[in-house]
Amino acid sequence: MFRTTLAALALIATPLFAAQLGDDGLYDADWIEETFKDLREDLADANDQGKTLLIMIEQRGCIYCKEMHENIFPDPEIDAALHDSFFVVQINMFGDVDVTDFDGEVMPEKDIVRRWNAQFTPTMMFFPPEVAEDAIASEAAIVTMPGAFGKWTTLNLLNWIREGHYLTDEPFQRYHARILQERGIVD
Repeated sequence: MFRTTLAALALIATPLFAAQLGDDGLYDADWIEETFKDLREDLADANDQGKTLLIMIEQRGCIYCKEMHENIFPDPEIDAALHDSFFVVQINMFGDVDVTDFDGEVMPEKDIVRRWNAQFTPTMMFFPPEVAEDAIASEAAIVTMPGAFGKWTTLNLLNWIREGHYLTDEPFQRYHARILQERGIVD
């Protein structure tokens, strides 16, 4: 009886979603695309699928990446948004895989991250359907979200992007506050 109770408690305590690590030590998710990391090609693929290109910069051992992958991204609304509306390309902050920026410059992940002046992981960079030929990713991004955020900030940012609010006069912080009020989360 004791063993059965202990086994049942262990099962209950096990998370319903266990984020998986890839061979490179970065978190793996089924909504992360395997690409050649040519941003023009990735943007074209995103557009062909009716999705927004999202570059996610992460690093091995990142506690904030772990928080996002274990507790935020598995939320059903966020997971659905990532699957349905975003073409996600993962970049390793200290990686050696070549990345081709929008302007055609090719360099290893670790160098391109420096070029973009990305200092934190995770960093999410969202892109419009069209990017100028001479632009680099950090200049072309609709918005860059550095660091880990909670469910509502993350979900509302994904919705602000996919609903096209970045094209309106409603900045993200006002949209976020309005949605929190509409959902009764804040007064």
